Amino acid sequence: MSDERSWTDVMDQVDEAFGRVDVLVNNAGILLLKPVHQTAVEEWDRIFAVNARGVFLGTKHVLDLMRKAGGGSIVNISSIYGIIGAPNAAAYEATKGAVRLLTKATAVDYAPFGIRANSVHPGVIRTHMTAGLIGEGDAEKALLGPTIMARSAAAEEVSGAVLFLASDESSFMTGSEVVVDGGYTAV
Repeated sequence: MSDERSWTDVMDQVDEAFGRVDVLVNNAGILLLKPVHQTAVEEWDRIFAVNARGVFLGTKHVLDLMRKAGGGSIVNISSIYGIIGAPNAAAYEATKGAVRLLTKATAVDYAPFGIRANSVHPGVIRTHMTAGLIGEGDAEKALLGPTIMARSAAAEEVSGAVLFLASDESSFMTGSEVVVDGGYTAV
């Protein structure tokens, strides 16, 4: 995700094979759970390399192919923690906030080329990244916090929002934030 040469190589291969890109979903991410005073500079740089720089590079290198095709849709996976704060996750939250605003900036700059950019902000979702965090009983309740649906979600419950934003069904949406959080941010 964070190696620019890898992105240029992939886009060259896609251009040669297909001549266009219609949709890019930037969905890689890592988690760091530490307060600011315990976060090493190397940890900060690593999470930014994957979560923010990776999204920047993917976006940067898909734009030429999308412009050549006359448009496209970029869907960036952020998090509810790109909108709100929570304890002990400053580096993660900073990266997801960066993704949120990079998405808006991309929407503003590339709408004239028919390129839409939107972000998805999941709440507590059962994934490989959260497997060690989501427990049962009281542990799960603590992680869910104010989630009014009182449960975590399957990844498939987020993928529908991603598919919607990738499709022409959302043709009048750009710079939008779709929150899929079971009501966590509604409280």
